[in-house]
Amino acid sequence: MHKSALLGLVMSLAALPLQAESLKTEKVTLDMQTLASGLNHPWAMQFLPDGSLLVTERAGSMRYISKTGVKSDVIQGLPAVHAQGQGGLLGLVLDPDFAKNQTIYFSFSEPRDGGVNATAVASAILDGQTLKQVKVIFRQAEAIDSNYHYGGRLVFSPSGELFITLGDRGSRRDGAQELSGHFGKVVKVNKDGTPAAGNPFADRADAKPDVWSYGHRNIQGAAVHPQTGVLWTHEHGPQGGDEINIPAAGKNYGWPVITYGEEYGGGVIGQKTKAGLEQPLHLWVPSIAPSGMSFYTGSQINGWQNNLLIGSLKFGQLVRLELTGDKVSHEERIRIGARIRDVQAGPDGSVYLLTDEDDGKLLRLSPQ
Repeated sequence: MHKSALLGLVMSLAALPLQAESLKTEKVTLDMQTLASGLNHPWAMQFLPDGSLLVTERAGSMRYISKTGVKSDVIQGLPAVHAQGQGGLLGLVLDPDFAKNQTIYFSFSEPRDGGVNATAVASAILDGQTLKQVKVIFRQAEAIDSNYHYGGRLVFSPSGELFITLGDRGSRRDGAQELSGHFGKVVKVNKDGTPAAGNPFADRADAKPDVWSYGHRNIQGAAVHPQTGVLWTHEHGPQGGDEINIPAAGKNYGWPVITYGEEYGGGVIGQKTKAGLEQPLHLWVPSIAPSGMSFYTGSQINGWQNNLLIGSLKFGQLVRLELTGDKVSHEERIRIGARIRDVQAGPDGSVYLLTDEDDGKLLRLSPQ
C-alpha cells in the first residue's frame, strides 16, 4: 500500500466512532469512551489550545494525544527522573501565557548524588516533539532515599504565581511541621522559582521564604476555584483520613500532630483535633486514595456545574462533590472500574480521566 494511502487509512480509523459504555449517575446518564490506551501509568494531563492533550507518564515520558485519541511519539528533552515506587514524571501545567510563549512546567522526582532523590519542578518551551530551554526552577530542599510521597501537583494562581504541592516523603512525617524545610508543604513561587511576594514566612530567618502552608502529608490534587480564585487541595491520609483543604497563607494543617487516620495495620497517630491546627473541609474514612482534582465549569453535563471532581485510586471511582460556598453539601461516588490518577474538565464540556495502570487509558465522559 502506498505510504499516503496507509496514512489516510490510519487517520480514518482514528476518527471512527468510539464504543461507549453507558454510565448512569445521579444527575445524568453519560457515555464513557476509551479515547486512548497503552499509556504507561499516566499521571497528569493538560489541554492545549487546539484541543489536544499533553500527558505525562510516570516512567519518564511525555506525549500528545489528539482529539481523536491518536498518541504521538515520546517528546524528547526531558531530564532524568527517579522512576521508582511513587516517583517519576508527575505534575504538569501550562504557563498562563502559553499561547504566546509555549512554556510548560512539570514536576518530577529528581535523582541526586549519593542515591537520594527529591521533588523538583522544571520549566521548558514545548517545540513540537522537543522540549527546549529546560530549566529546573525549584528543588525540594531535602533529598532522601525514599520512593514515597512526592506530592507534585502544580497550579497557577489567578495572578500568575505557581503553587507546588510537596509530600512528607513517607519517612519524614515530622518534617511537615518544620518551616525550615519543604517536607509536607505547599509552596508558592514566581515563574522563575523565586519566592512569591507576600508569602507568610518570608521575613522569618528560620523558615523557607517560599512556604505557603504546612502540615500536609501528600497532596495529589490541586485546583483553583473558578469563582473565588482560591486554591483547593486534597491529600492522602495514612490508613483513613484523606482530606480536602483550602490552604490559606501561613496555616498549619496538622500532619502528623492531628489526623483522622491511623498507622497501616493499626496504631494511633497523634489526635483528631488540637487548638491552632486547621480541621479538614471534608474527609474520607476509610480512605479513597484521592488523586487529581478539577472543578466542572462546562454546561454540557447538567447538574454538575461548579461541582468538584476527584479521582479515587483505591476504589476506582470518580467522586463528585456538590458545594455550598466552601462546604461540601453532597457526595456521589461514580464507579469507573480502574484507578483514577487525574481528572480534567475539557474545553468541549466533557470530563477526561487518566487511569493509573500498565495499560493506562484516557477516558472521556460526555452526555448521551
